[in-house]
Amino acid sequence: MAEYAIELEGINKSFGPVRANRDIELRVERGTIHGIIGENGAGKSTLMSILYGFYQADSGKIKVNGETVTINTPNHAIDLGIGMVHQHFMLVENFTVLENVMLGAEGAQLLRGGISHARGELERLEHEYSLDVDPDGIIQELPVGLQQRVEILKALYRGAEILILDEPTGVLTPAEADHLFRILKQLKEQGKTIVLITHKLREIMAVTDNVSVMRQGTMVATRRTADTSVEELAELMVGRRVLLRVEKGEPTVGETKLRVESLTVKDSRGVTMVDNVSLDVRAGEIVGIAGVAGNGQSHLIEAITGIRRAQTGRVLLDGEPIGVTGEADPNLLRHRGLAHVPEDRHHMGLVLAFEENENAILGYHDDDKYLSGPMLNIAAIRADAEKKITKYDIRPPNPRLKTANFSGGNQQKIVLAREMERDPIVLIVGQPTRGVDVGAIEFIHKRIIEMRDQGKAVLLVSVELDEIRSLSDRILVMFAGRIVGERTPDATEGELGLLMAGVEGDKAEAAE
Repeated sequence: MAEYAIELEGINKSFGPVRANRDIELRVERGTIHGIIGENGAGKSTLMSILYGFYQADSGKIKVNGETVTINTPNHAIDLGIGMVHQHFMLVENFTVLENVMLGAEGAQLLRGGISHARGELERLEHEYSLDVDPDGIIQELPVGLQQRVEILKALYRGAEILILDEPTGVLTPAEADHLFRILKQLKEQGKTIVLITHKLREIMAVTDNVSVMRQGTMVATRRTADTSVEELAELMVGRRVLLRVEKGEPTVGETKLRVESLTVKDSRGVTMVDNVSLDVRAGEIVGIAGVAGNGQSHLIEAITGIRRAQTGRVLLDGEPIGVTGEADPNLLRHRGLAHVPEDRHHMGLVLAFEENENAILGYHDDDKYLSGPMLNIAAIRADAEKKITKYDIRPPNPRLKTANFSGGNQQKIVLAREMERDPIVLIVGQPTRGVDVGAIEFIHKRIIEMRDQGKAVLLVSVELDEIRSLSDRILVMFAGRIVGERTPDATEGELGLLMAGVEGDKAEAAE
């Protein structure tokens, strides 16, 4: 057998004038866990998409197990023993686990024989790899950790010997992430080869054997993980030294600027997503809300910012009520001093087809400084955008560029600049560094701390526990729509993780 499970030689890929991959060389040893890291736009996803058959390289050679191959489709990749677990799960939510695993590989003209064979094979895989999950469980009723196991089982069911995992811990609690790492190590022990794409350098250090670093479409380094460090990898990714710790002083706390009282919010199906939640945020402090995605954080933010109507409760902004149970007006709230960086910048924060300068005033376009009589003052808008581009280091520094053509980190900076530069009373930030590389993370964290130190009240929502602990002055934990605990930033990851999993109060401390 070949020493390498995967060999990529001289891989090039361009999209119009943009060269996404430049002469990439990569060798992944058989039976190892190999990490691939890099900034947004470094070319990682393009490279893995070429390996999985989504794209075809413009030039270069791919070898799988020593044999030169041409991978035209994902089905071809699967036939070669390559499986991929996507960041956003590719599951049919109202199907069972067994039905999802079988889908596309039913194995019999009459389904009865295929189902019987699939059930037996699924049970074997679950036992062999400690991937226990109920075959008859409905996907939408399973927690995200189990849904991810189903994705891994799908790949193994199709005979994958090489597994590509794209940002696999983004929706997991710390305990679920630890369990995933145990599964990956067990898969490695069984001879599987794993390629792990992640932004989280500590995960690279914890679970990989080797790590490759990409920057601006090129492969700049490959290291034995045992011979490198988080600091070296961050510097290789960005091309400069990166401050990995958030530096902040003690907060100077003032009056309460945001108060939430007994708020209850239901979704479109009538399911209670926020259950009698109360909290307050004072001037000069950051209150972080920790929790696994889907536990009510999004609905809470949407109710406070007037996007979603609440059923009961009230919200006060700087002592004055917001009509959250009636028709709250997000535009009015912005002008009252409530700034909002939404969790999903693509769907709620930006219009990707607009130019950067147009997105830079979105929601504030009726401000006098952007108007000339009844018309927009285009020169003033572009001049304002250029100032924000300089202050927030937005790249490329082109206010006329379509926003879709910026990397994720720079798109996030566009939103942050728009909201922070309004001098708000309260800043609500959802997932500030989701899909953002380590260099942009450093910049964004500094800006959030600056807002706190300027006396703003900051409500921070993030699924990244390290981010919550680093930035917050107080931490609230949400589970199943309720606040299940309040902790200080020196609370351990284990204690917060138990609260995120629904183990409340003293029980979490006792378990810890």
